[in-house]
Amino acid sequence: QVQLVESGGGLVQAGGSLRLSCVASGLTFSRNDMGWFRQAPGKEREFVAAIRWIGTYYADSVKGRFAISRDNAKNTVYLQMNSLKPEDTAVYYCAADSHYGPPSREDSYDYWGQGTQVTVSS
Repeated sequence: QVQLVESGGGLVQAGGSLRLSCVASGLTFSRNDMGWFRQAPGKEREFVAAIRWIGTYYADSVKGRFAISRDNAKNTVYLQMNSLKPEDTAVYYCAADSHYGPPSREDSYDYWGQGTQVTVSS
């Protein structure tokens, strides 16, 4: 059974930083592309970042502020979030893609975590 468990969310002031983690089990982690998405209240879920063997991808809204990385030995993907803004407030989800679809598309991903709340106060 595949499980993705996010952690590291919380409340932070604007300009602050958080690091999200997502630990995967039940899959061959190194063979999966990994992504982060987020969903703000009343909005559709949107792509944030992805990491695959050929590189990393970011939404324009987070480029230069967020960094995705992975540790295959720990089956973990990270999202370092710096210079946080109130508009970054959302539930953040990690996802795993074993079929190497377009990294920004939700339907590329086979498995999803339950999400972790990030709240940025102004």
